Amino acid sequence: MQRAPFARGLSMKRVTVDEMIDTGEGSAREIAASLTDMQTLNRWFGGEATSLLLLRRVLAGTGKTRLRMLETGAGFGEVPIKARNVLLGCGIQLEVTLLDRVAAHLGKGARGVVGDALALPFRDGAFDVVSCCLFAHHLEPSGILAYANEALRVANGAVVINDLVRHPMHYALAWAGRLFYRSRLTRHDAPASVRRAYTVREMSGMLGASSAARVEVTQHYLYRMGAIAWKH
Repeated sequence: MQRAPFARGLSMKRVTVDEMIDTGEGSAREIAASLTDMQTLNRWFGGEATSLLLLRRVLAGTGKTRLRMLETGAGFGEVPIKARNVLLGCGIQLEVTLLDRVAAHLGKGARGVVGDALALPFRDGAFDVVSCCLFAHHLEPSGILAYANEALRVANGAVVINDLVRHPMHYALAWAGRLFYRSRLTRHDAPASVRRAYTVREMSGMLGASSAARVEVTQHYLYRMGAIAWKH
């Protein structure tokens, strides 16, 4: 596990704070601006890089050159689409399906399905990998366990989780970013997301209680967490 050198000895209690994007507040324009903010954060602050790294690990672990991938809580789906484009240049095919509970959140770059991530409308083993980015922190611990088991049911190989790490310094950075966010929803939700997020140890424990055969959880650039729950 990688840790920032100044992280030792610092801790932050998890607090459940409602996020405006979840409660349906804001106009369609504000919601679109908030999703665009998330695109920017994923592009520049480790989101895209973390998901790509995790997918490369799954590819290495399965030995496949073609993956059927389901992205849950997908929103615009920019992270899996970027990974698809990068991997295609390496001769690897990533067939992406996006799932979100709100049709208006779904992007246009891949097949989109409206559905519940805790009750996936797919048969067992329908995908090689089930993934999520900035979704897990929206769930309480019991929800993490339920999601992991449901995603493992639908996955044939692994479940990949890309999320935030809860840390006081990360919270300070999210708060400072309020000066630059496009949407008032993001100005509220970015700090709230850090307060709701989990530590690497907490995520390891929750996924370890799932039906996964093996779990890997690591910390990455700028308080990003990468988790792989292997089915076999």
